[in-house]
Amino acid sequence: MAPTDRRRPYLRIAEDIRRDIASGRYAVGEQLPVARELSEKYGVAMMTIGNALAVLRDEGLIETRQGAGSFVTRSPDDATSELSPGERSEEFRIISDQLREIRQHMEKLTVRLDELDARTQPDRSEK
Repeated sequence: MAPTDRRRPYLRIAEDIRRDIASGRYAVGEQLPVARELSEKYGVAMMTIGNALAVLRDEGLIETRQGAGSFVTRSPDDATSELSPGERSEEFRIISDQLREIRQHMEKLTVRLDELDARTQPDRSEK
């Protein structure tokens, strides 16, 4: 995980585990390390690991069995081929929301700049 990565830690961890599944480090049917091990590996709270695993569960990549752990159910390549055009990952939705918010801020700034420009125009013509 790059130090300049601004995504939430659980999204970065989910991406890291997703990459491990795609590379074959964790094969379909194989158990992932337990949450405590993942927590120690990434240096984060157990809740953060729980959130990362929830993302992977929502994507259909893993299945968690109470008392038994989390198991890989399919690889990301299999999962993306089965997504309908309307389905997107949680990360995609978060980025889309952030982009929408940035656009709204840009529109407000554009209006303010236009107002400022309009107020300074008469000053330039008097000189």
